[in-house]
Amino acid sequence: MPATLLQRGDPTARGRSFRIATMDCAAEEAEIRRALDGMPGVRGLRFQLGQRVLTIDADEPSIAPALAAVRKSGFDPQPIAGGEPEAGHAAGDGHDHEVVRGQVPKLAGALLLAIGAEIIGYFAPETLVWRGAGLAVAAIAIWLAGFDVYKKGLTALRHGRLNINALMTVAVTGAFAIGQWPEAAMVMALYAIAEAIEARAVDRARNAIKGLLAMAPEEASVRQADGSWATLPVGQVAVGALLRVKPGERVPMDGVVRSGQTSINQAPVTGESIPVDKASGDPVFAGTINESGTFEFEVTALASNSTLARIIHAVEEAQATRAPTQGFVDRFAAIYTPAVFVIAVAVALLGPWLLGWTWLQGVYKALVLLVIACPCALVISTPVTIVSGLAAAARRGILIKGGIYLEEARKLKAIALDKTGTITEGKPRLVDWSVLDPATDAANAEHMAFVLASHSDHPVSRAIAAGLKSNSVQAQNFKALAGRGVQADIAGTTYVLGNHRLIEERGQCSPALEATLRTHEEAGRTVSLLASDAGPIALFAVADTIKDSSREAVSALKALGITPVMLTGDNQATATAIAHEAGIEEARGNLLPEDKLEAIKALQAEHGRTAMTGDGINDAPALAQADIGVAMGAAGTDTAMEAADVVVMNDDLRRIAETVQLSRSTHVVLWQNITLALGIKAVFLVLAVFGSATMWMAIFADMGASLLVVGNGLRLLKKGGKAA
Repeated sequence: MPATLLQRGDPTARGRSFRIATMDCAAEEAEIRRALDGMPGVRGLRFQLGQRVLTIDADEPSIAPALAAVRKSGFDPQPIAGGEPEAGHAAGDGHDHEVVRGQVPKLAGALLLAIGAEIIGYFAPETLVWRGAGLAVAAIAIWLAGFDVYKKGLTALRHGRLNINALMTVAVTGAFAIGQWPEAAMVMALYAIAEAIEARAVDRARNAIKGLLAMAPEEASVRQADGSWATLPVGQVAVGALLRVKPGERVPMDGVVRSGQTSINQAPVTGESIPVDKASGDPVFAGTINESGTFEFEVTALASNSTLARIIHAVEEAQATRAPTQGFVDRFAAIYTPAVFVIAVAVALLGPWLLGWTWLQGVYKALVLLVIACPCALVISTPVTIVSGLAAAARRGILIKGGIYLEEARKLKAIALDKTGTITEGKPRLVDWSVLDPATDAANAEHMAFVLASHSDHPVSRAIAAGLKSNSVQAQNFKALAGRGVQADIAGTTYVLGNHRLIEERGQCSPALEATLRTHEEAGRTVSLLASDAGPIALFAVADTIKDSSREAVSALKALGITPVMLTGDNQATATAIAHEAGIEEARGNLLPEDKLEAIKALQAEHGRTAMTGDGINDAPALAQADIGVAMGAAGTDTAMEAADVVVMNDDLRRIAETVQLSRSTHVVLWQNITLALGIKAVFLVLAVFGSATMWMAIFADMGASLLVVGNGLRLLKKGGKAA
């Protein structure tokens, strides 16, 4: 079975993880994929380039042959103690810092020696001693800067693979062989320095989201059995423990508030900078900031499984997936590199014959062409841009499950929006009430309705009770009227609080009342009536009101050329009323889950690419059918994180338009980078063959192109995902 990426969210996916210190870009990943492609027993591979970690999902007997194949490709996989690296923490980060610190003096020394070789070659007399000294200095510079490049390059050539390292190995060796040793040394030194700078720049993008995890404290104040408080590492705190957080401190773990009130800045999790009020029963998330009062909360998840940790892990998984443009670039580079090598050979062989060059001139121009044509800038142009886009989205509280969804969001033509909890608050409240019987005092009607509503668990009754005032009215003989309302005796009179059907069954609906009820129902309200045997007394209208952000969100989607459509299980009248209020022209009501699925198919047939936005649980069939499934308000819920392709950690519908804008910006930057990389190469290729380009110019062109595309990709990160 071919080695493929481990499936995200697959609970059966297992593997052995290995750290590969020299695996830090897409070129190395492609080498390893090719080495393991088709190997028996290898079910899948997962690459975490930011962590330099390869996870191999394979039968135990197949692990050793797989590692041997990786080593044969020039890499040194080392097992990670304790299994997989923890989300958000690069395995061996400390070692990476040691490697970086060790590289600085080595690269600085190589550069100084390369400069020395240039000085000797330019100023020293052409004697055997000075020439030998220059050759030695250049050789030491090449050894210091390019030892790893040479190892990888020779391995690639031995296996017939013409990759970046193979091109540099051939170019530098050839330049040294034809007597251009000062340039050979300088090219290798500058190439190694450029590689180090690129690696650091790419790591900046890959590690951008990991910085969020550092916001979670490593210690927590934990209540002990005797009532005292002790400071413990979060890794030692169990689920169910009681923790205390003081003003100004960060919440160390996920949990539920048990005592105290406060306001918390939840930006690391939801992207919202406005503090959210918290009281008993409200959830809190690790890494968020307590801005006011001291509170105590009960731990609901281990530190390693906090919402923030799961966000980091999901982003890392997304970074490991390959976006369509990245796949295209890698396929193009696989053809481009051998093609350039063939052209270089043709220049070396045919140039002297057709253009009158000397053989040394022909070989030199071919070597310059190899250096210029190095596809590093092209290969690096896509992953740094995709990763920057993913990180920018995560900072806004938008969790995108992979580069494919980041790229595909720009193509959306329609979006289906669930009503409850997406467009509306999802919490019904009393929006209007009035007295129908002029002989009844309004305050007395209010008190009686409160008493009746407070003895029902129905959401409508709870909304009525929450919106009314109460006094000491006493009631007896409470009775639930299934599907209709509630009944009780007050001061010797029987009263009911029920729906339209109950009043009709009691024969108390007049034409005037019917007209009033119809007006409320057409506005999307659910009506309850307080009545006695004498007739209706008061009317109470409850509605699930739209969020303040919904109108703005719908307007933003329309401005992007996306058609919003509401899909809901509520009646058509309510759906039409809420849709009109939100600015949506098309609303489809009375839909079961399977009806929503068919509605998504119809929208895809009518408009093209369609997204579905829902809660990630009840709307699973529609989310699966849609081109992109979006789960709303999923902070802290594992199910929603797994169910959708894009997760909005808060319930702000405006984030969807931001996702589309980010997708469009990412697409523009991707093709800017590809154009820059190929355009610069094309200009210098012409100069190399027909002009006077030198190896110095070649390496600076390669460095410049690489750093230019990296910097351009990082703009998405710096601007927080706004249009570039």
